[in-house]
Amino acid sequence: MTLLRAAHPGPAFAVTLLAGLLGLAVGLGPVDVLLVVAAVGTGQLSIGWSNDLVDASRDRAVGRTDKPLATGEIDLRLVRAVALVTVASGWAYNLGLKSTAWSWLPYALAFGALPAFVSLVDNADRLPPWWMVAAGALLGVGAHLVNVLPDLADDAATGVRGLPHRLGERRSSALAAAVLVAATVLIVVGAPVGSVAVASVSLVVVGGLALLALVTTGRTPFRAAIAMALVDVAMLVWAR
Repeated sequence: MTLLRAAHPGPAFAVTLLAGLLGLAVGLGPVDVLLVVAAVGTGQLSIGWSNDLVDASRDRAVGRTDKPLATGEIDLRLVRAVALVTVASGWAYNLGLKSTAWSWLPYALAFGALPAFVSLVDNADRLPPWWMVAAGALLGVGAHLVNVLPDLADDAATGVRGLPHRLGERRSSALAAAVLVAATVLIVVGAPVGSVAVASVSLVVVGGLALLALVTTGRTPFRAAIAMALVDVAMLVWAR
């Protein structure tokens, strides 16, 4: 359980679930859906472990008791050993981009590539429509912004200055809400949802979640962002 805690299990599970739902949305069979879930899940675990490995000294410096590596509950060598399966964009973020104005880019690339990955599993000659990739990228940027918000002070104390740190809490929250809503609008317009009622309810729900992400603090904005992503993927499944 301690090893799992060092892998950021909440976000890892959420992204893996989204990948599985996307697989269903493009018509993958059960075996292919399981393969997609396994690939994305192991990649997410690796990103989580590498994040805590790179941040261990900073986490210790600010007294993070929720990080097993910072508290000494788990051996660094063990985490290094289980993090051998890597994902380039996530590791690039952990190893440097998180401290630059380009901190959003790995998230945009990874989330934007997810629909392409799932679609190519279904048909190696078929790429997803542009709006699906764009919506995924917007979801990734929004997830990055709201995920960093609770750690802005700790990050600033240890020299991390990504895009959210440069924008500040208020502007980051507003930008996160805007890009997450924009992703939903893209899906409503691009996907053949076929039901005005479904599209309308989805937009209302996402708007409410965006407002929740805007006015709350802690991990609530991130959970709201994941809920918005689930609504978006549900629309894709509906439109199949």
